[in-house]
Parts: sequence; C-alpha cells; structure tokens
Amino acid sequence: MTTILVTGVAGFIGFHVADRLAARGNRVVGIDDLNAYYDPALKRARLAELAVRHGDAIRFVETDFADEAGLRRALDGEAFDRIVHLGAQAGVRYSIEHPHAYARANLIGHLTMLELARSRNGLPMVYASSSSVYGGNTSLPFRVGDPVDHPVSLYAATKRADELMSESYAHLYRLPLTGLRFFTVYGPWGRPDMAIWLFTDAVLAGRPIRVFNEGRMQRDFTYIDDAVTGIVAALDRAPMDDGMVKPGGSRSPHAIYNIGNNRAEPLGRLIDLIERASGRTAIRDLQPMQPGDVPATFADITDAARDLGFTPTTGLEAGVPRFVDWYRRYTGR
Repeated sequence: MTTILVTGVAGFIGFHVADRLAARGNRVVGIDDLNAYYDPALKRARLAELAVRHGDAIRFVETDFADEAGLRRALDGEAFDRIVHLGAQAGVRYSIEHPHAYARANLIGHLTMLELARSRNGLPMVYASSSSVYGGNTSLPFRVGDPVDHPVSLYAATKRADELMSESYAHLYRLPLTGLRFFTVYGPWGRPDMAIWLFTDAVLAGRPIRVFNEGRMQRDFTYIDDAVTGIVAALDRAPMDDGMVKPGGSRSPHAIYNIGNNRAEPLGRLIDLIERASGRTAIRDLQPMQPGDVPATFADITDAARDLGFTPTTGLEAGVPRFVDWYRRYTGR
C-alpha cells in the first residue's frame, strides 16, 4: 500500500486531498500544527470528519513542519512514498501585518520539506504555489511561462521563492518536484478568510459585504474537487529527469502548473449566486482596491491539461450552491 505524507492536512485543501487519497486506497500520514490563523475548531472538525470517513487509513501527527528537529522526531520510524506539501501561511492581506509568519512557514518550512524529501532518498513531492506569483501581470490568461518577477505582496514573494528553492533542489539533487499555482480554490470545508465564506456569512446575517476595487474584480474560481483532481494527477505523474524542458522552464525534474477553472469571473457573479443559493439579498459596500491585491486572475491550463489530463468540470453555478448548503449545515444557519 502506498503511503502519502500530506502537510496541512487539517487545512481546507489538505483535508480534501487526504480524503481523496484514502478513498482510493492510499494510507495517509497527515501533519498540521493547528495554528490560530483562523479558528482551530474548524481544523479539528475536518480531522474528526476524516476519522469518521476513513478511520486508521489516515494517521494525524500534530507538528510544525518549519521545526526541522521536531518534524524529524514526529516522523521518526514512519515510512512514506510520496509527499504532498500543502501546509503554508496563507492570505495576501494577512501578510501585510504579519510578515514573519510567512518567512517561517513558507520559506523555512518549505526548505525543511525539501530537506525531508532529499533525506528520504529523493521522494517525489508536489507542493502548493499560488496564482499570486503573477503579481501585477496584465496579460490574460496567466501562463506558466510568463515573467513572475514583480510580486505585489509578501505572500506572493514567498511562494515564488518556494518555486526557486525547488528548482535548485531539483537541479542539485535530481529531486522530482511539482509546483501547483492554485487559483482561488473554494468549496465545502473552506477557509473563513476566503471571499465566498465572508460573503455568505454576511448575506445570511444581513450585514454589508465589503466589495473591493468597487466591484471591478475578476477571479478564476476553482472548485475544490477539481483542484484535488489536479493535485492527485500531479502526484501520480512526477516529472522525469530526462533533460527535457518542463512547464516553468526547468530541464531538471521540476514542473510548474496552473490549477484553475480557466475562466475569469466577475466578483459580482459570485455574489449573485450566493444570493440565489441563500434566498437573501446582499448589501454591497463598494471599497477601493486593497494593498497586495490584483484586479484579475485567469489561468491558462494548457500544460496541466496536456501533461496531467487536468480538465475542470465544476463551474460557479454548481459550486456556489454546494458551498452555501455545506455552510448552512456546518453553522446551523
């Protein structure tokens, strides 16, 4: 039986990845430090749900992957075959006020995971990057080969640094690595700091929604099931050390892919669909652009479609009602 190490297993995407892997017969070792970036009760609820669904097929270890010595102690004697590294300090706006949290989790933590993979005889690793690396790029859709040298937030800078560190490890140690640039992933069991959660919560409570850039925002919204399909496909198709140029430009065993829905949707459409799913009317409070934000994201997924067979199937019109239904059940509203 193949065993997969999943970091950030109590997080939104990590929870769904562990669920998918266990459902297909993999054993999962999941790690998370259950930090208080958002309410740890949600993280514990996800872990409890995994235990109900899969029992001993998923083993949870509470540890901080940025603590090298602690991580090695936590995993001592534990064998695994591949790694999905999803743990990170997320959030663009939070990075403005808490920069050191990003240096620790996203830089030191990523380096620690690279070292772990190297020390385990070069295990293949899929890691989370972000569409934020495209910064202020205005040419749409965003292509993996586009320049990404001008991040507009520290969060984006740390994710680009992760890609560069990974390239160096792939070159030096021939470590098979795949970076996935996620585009606004949403769905059941999502994060409370994401727009769809904040908007749904406000609509149901009758509070105004803060709509930035006066509503002139577009996002490539990716439903969680589609994102997980892309992650698992990347896990099963580690890049070859064949000297060929990979997406992202590497000749080492390091590839980078966009994971998005391949559509740029107006933020207003998201709000319209929340209104329809909840049966309530939103109060829209138009605000200026926030520091570190970008006006539009749009993923070119040509490389992922060709190499990973990645084809998203869930649009906003189907995904938003699923989230709203889950949210109402989870919160009792």
